[in-house]
Amino acid sequence: MPPFDPHRRSNEPSRWIERFAPLLPAGGRVLDLACGGGRHGRLFLKSGARVTCLDRDVSSVADLAGKAEIIAADLEIGLPWPLAGRAFDAVVVANYLFRPLMARLIDAVAPGGIFLYETFAKGNERYDRPRNPDHLLLPGELLAAVGGRLQVLAYEAGIEQRPTGPRVVQRICAMRTDEPVRLS
Repeated sequence: MPPFDPHRRSNEPSRWIERFAPLLPAGGRVLDLACGGGRHGRLFLKSGARVTCLDRDVSSVADLAGKAEIIAADLEIGLPWPLAGRAFDAVVVANYLFRPLMARLIDAVAPGGIFLYETFAKGNERYDRPRNPDHLLLPGELLAAVGGRLQVLAYEAGIEQRPTGPRVVQRICAMRTDEPVRLS
């Protein structure tokens, strides 16, 4: 069982990430950014993906050494982007926001790849942490970030009711493609 993730209050993968995980091609490359305990990297490893877990503290994913690429990097202190020139079939981010990275993350999505992002949004400060506006998405911010760059497959924004109390979130699944995606 993965280590407890205090931001999620669960070790289980996000239902949003699970919902769109099947879009990843077999053996695809996944970046689990701000991976914490690795709940999403672990999900993708089970399906045979090649996973890169990146966080400033990677001690909670040490057990994945040899199964996943583990990169310890503090992305908020101005060091060079540790993944320069690399692209991934899925870029996954949950419960993390550092706006200066958004363009780099979108650029890291390979052709045909997916961008799965969910985190707290403005209004969450009424219910729980985070309360700092630097860590809360503005209305429509994820849509604006991918606009003109990726095709939005799904988007949600609003109050989510949970057993531990409500939270305000935004979620997006977007794909790098030149062709319209056919929905079934």
